[in-house]
Amino acid sequence: MKISECFVLALQNIRTSKMRSFLTMLGIIIGIASVMVIIGLGNGMEAYMTDQFAVIGSNTLVVQITGQGSSRTLDPDQMYEIVASDPVNFIDVSPTVTLYGTVKLDRDTLDATSVTGVGEDYFSIKSYELREGRGLHYMDIQERRQVCVIGSYVADEWFDGIALGETIRIRGAIFTVIGVLEAEEDKPYEGGIDDAIYLPYSTAARLSGSGRVSSYTVTIVSEEYADRSKTALENALFDHFRSDDAYAVVSMTQILDIMTQMLNVMITVLAIIAGISLVVGGVGIMNIMLVSVSERTREIGIRKALGAKERYILSQFVIEAAVTSAIGGAFGIAFGYLMSSIATSLIIRILEVSLTVTPTAGSIALAFGASAAIGVIFGFLPARKAAHLNPIDALRYE
Repeated sequence: MKISECFVLALQNIRTSKMRSFLTMLGIIIGIASVMVIIGLGNGMEAYMTDQFAVIGSNTLVVQITGQGSSRTLDPDQMYEIVASDPVNFIDVSPTVTLYGTVKLDRDTLDATSVTGVGEDYFSIKSYELREGRGLHYMDIQERRQVCVIGSYVADEWFDGIALGETIRIRGAIFTVIGVLEAEEDKPYEGGIDDAIYLPYSTAARLSGSGRVSSYTVTIVSEEYADRSKTALENALFDHFRSDDAYAVVSMTQILDIMTQMLNVMITVLAIIAGISLVVGGVGIMNIMLVSVSERTREIGIRKALGAKERYILSQFVIEAAVTSAIGGAFGIAFGYLMSSIATSLIIRILEVSLTVTPTAGSIALAFGASAAIGVIFGFLPARKAAHLNPIDALRYE
């Protein structure tokens, strides 16, 4: 018997018992759809994290100055000198001062709005574009002027898009809006990247009470050599402080790599758990094929009496199990795409983040191949039982 004939017979038997065949495939369908959605979710989360780090600046190093273990201090001019002295590794630097306090517009309080003191090069470091007005200048920092640049959300939500020249009260001090940034997100939201206010770092340091700058953002020449740049900066800081407890240098690229590895491990574990349902589906196929062998015992006896060899009977039932599983796999792929689309819509609507659940071609091919393999593996035992039936006993079977 040719394989094509076995394939045709398998389709005929599936059509004969449509409901039973569908219920047999159900475990495979759910298993493949689950694996597709989980892997697609992992791909979407990885892409989302990469985009977010691109906004933060994956080509940057963040330096925290603690001063522990050293009597020396590091002022912004000294940090600028360290960066300028090594053009092979570094491009630019901006001091950063995070302010925690009340932001007021008339009687309204902006609790979720971030306030950061930055240098004049901060916006170019972050690749932020101005929508209107100007950025921070050198003299704004030198003279500790009370001016600010605001994100698009603050401008549109609180000033109806007309913010230049308006004032904002931060920790009791009045600041004049001199610039508005372009939106970094498709839909700016409260507490997001565009809900931000930027001041001269010298002014922010004065408002913070300490008067010191303890954080810096440094851009590196290439992400490919992030480790080298990080080591070079650590060495320069060690030469200055003579203690490696006085500072901490964090690479955004390293953080992204660590988070990606952790995410991949988590997604792999979840995919394996979801894959258990594929095994359950395989058990269902085996049970149904055993029932099918019992129902068709007389048919098997007639075929063997007419000269059908054991390998033909074996191949017929194995192919039937594989076809059943493969059809279930095809339905599972379609269902997986549908569930991925629904999951994407729910994530965007509920979490308000642009995260897309995107199954890869590799995951789809793996899922389909796994479904066909499961059909063959779990269909072999019933097929073997059918092939070894005694033709005389089979013909007597009622």
